[in-house]
Parts: sequence; C-alpha cells; structure tokens
Amino acid sequence: MKDKSNRRITWVRWLPGFLISVLALGILLRVANWNGIGEALVAYRWPFIAGSLLLTLAFLWARAMAWAALLEGRARPVQTFWAINQGYLINNLLPLRAGELGRAVLLGQQINLSPVHILSTVVIERIVDLAFAALLLLSTLPLVVGMAWARTVSWLTLGVILLSMLILTQVARHQEATLHLFERVTRRWRWRALQEMILPQVRTLMDGLGALRSPASLWKVMFWIAVSWGLAVCNYYLMLLPIAPHARFWWGVFADGVLAMGIALPSAPAALGTFEAALVGALALLGVDSTPALAYAITLHFLQFMTTGLLGVLGLLRQRRSLQGWTQWLRLRERREPIP
Repeated sequence: MKDKSNRRITWVRWLPGFLISVLALGILLRVANWNGIGEALVAYRWPFIAGSLLLTLAFLWARAMAWAALLEGRARPVQTFWAINQGYLINNLLPLRAGELGRAVLLGQQINLSPVHILSTVVIERIVDLAFAALLLLSTLPLVVGMAWARTVSWLTLGVILLSMLILTQVARHQEATLHLFERVTRRWRWRALQEMILPQVRTLMDGLGALRSPASLWKVMFWIAVSWGLAVCNYYLMLLPIAPHARFWWGVFADGVLAMGIALPSAPAALGTFEAALVGALALLGVDSTPALAYAITLHFLQFMTTGLLGVLGLLRQRRSLQGWTQWLRLRERREPIP
C-alpha cells in the first residue's frame, strides 16, 4: 500500500509538467506548417552545426568553472564538468529538473561531500541564472514591438531574485545567528522531531553558501556565469542566420532570455515542448515565420540533447559509476530517512 501511495504522489507531482508540455506541443501543431519543417532543416549545413557544438562545449566548460568557484575549490573544474553533464542527462530522462539533485549526489559521491551542501551551490547558480535571464529581457524588450507588459514581469522577477540573493548573502554571513533563530522557532512550537531531523541538513545547506561570504569568490562565480551566457547568446545568434540572414545580434539575446524563462516552467523530461514553444514564440515577435522558427528550435534542442546526453554517459563511464547511488539517495529522501 505504501509503495502504491508513493507512486501516486510521484505522478501527481509530475502531472503539471506533462500537461504544460502537452499544451505547448498542441500549440506548435496548430501554428507551424509541419510539411515545411524538412525544407527548413536543410538550411543547417555542417559549418553551422560544428560552430554550435563548439559553442555548446565552451558553454559547458564555463559552467563547470562557475560551479567549481561556488564550491570554493572542493571540486576541480573537470569534476564539475562531468557532473553538470550527468545532471543534464538525468534532466533528459526525468521531469522536475531531477538532474539538479542528481548531479549534486553524483558529485558528492566523488568528492566525499554531502549532497545537501552541494545542492545549496546549485540553488545559487539557478538564482543567478534567472537574474541574467531577466537582464537579457530587460535589455532587449525596448527593441521588441508589443512586449511592454513583459517589462513589468522582468523587473519584478529581477527584484525578487536580487532580494533572494541579498537574503542568502546575509544568511551566509550570519550563519550561527540564523541557526539560533531556527532553533528558537522550532523549540517554541515544540517541533523537537523536526529540529532533530532538519537542523543538521539546514547547517549543511548553509555551509554550501560559503562563496557568498567572499566578494572575490562571488565575483569569480559571476564572471564565469556571464561568460557562459555570452557563449549561449552567440550560439543562438549563429543558428538564427540560416533561417534569418538579416537577424541582428540582439535577436539571439532576446531568444535566449525568453527561452530561459520558458524552460523554468515545469515540463516533461528534457523540457520537451516548452523549449520549442519558447523559441518559436520569441522569434514570432521578431517577425520570423513559425515553420523555420520551429526548425531552429528543434535543431538547437536536438544538438544540446545529444551533446549533454553523450557527455553525461561518458562521465558515468569515466567515473565507473551509475545512477544507482543517486536513486538510493532519492529513496531515502522519499522515506524521510536520515540523509548521509
């Protein structure tokens, strides 16, 4: 009975993402001329594909450098590089961005560090990513007709993110005071069991915020994340040229910003549907027909799926690991058992 209940809870959590993906795919079926997709895909010659692959690899290495900086030297960039791709592989197979948890567990096994500690650095990385996405949108929205409403949303998103970063920074710098406050609150409400179970994980989680206590480390993280976004924008602009030779560079900036916001929504594995719908919608606002825009989205998604998937498998083979350790850790979490 307990196993059936757990399966039911899992499906309930997965259902919204699948529904959003189905909705996105349904919209794409209606707006795009699928008979013309093949002709549009032919426009992508090998030089463009090779350039996109090189930019993707450079992007992944920049992300590895940023994550290594967040971990304050506890992991080497080559280790974070393989772990990031392992995370993408899991995201390609499972919904709810399970790869973020997966890469934390797999890297933790490699460097003998708690997954909860590593997960806090992933949270920081995602917050900074959303801030960059909001900045990209804010910088290009004045150039896009009919997107005045999105400016308010972008400013609100950026404001929430900056406030979150400020709170996390203060928590990192006043760790003992935060823990003392947590203990007082749980003691007042007589949540002794909660205190005993959660407090060690809260302490470990805050240990992972160490990069926020050092301005030098934080600037290093921001630099490498900015480099990764710059490489992503170049990739999205390069792949626009075969279908829109007149495209301007800022089109790639706008497309990448919209995509980042779009795939932040719950979806099926690999952001199926939401990835394509976000890019088709962004290019529609720039005057690109939906059929070549869909070919553009499919090509980019396929290249990224194959690149990160292959590197993820190679990373597992290289470390002689499998997903077994991650699934065991996840089962402990589902059962509310102590997490090592």
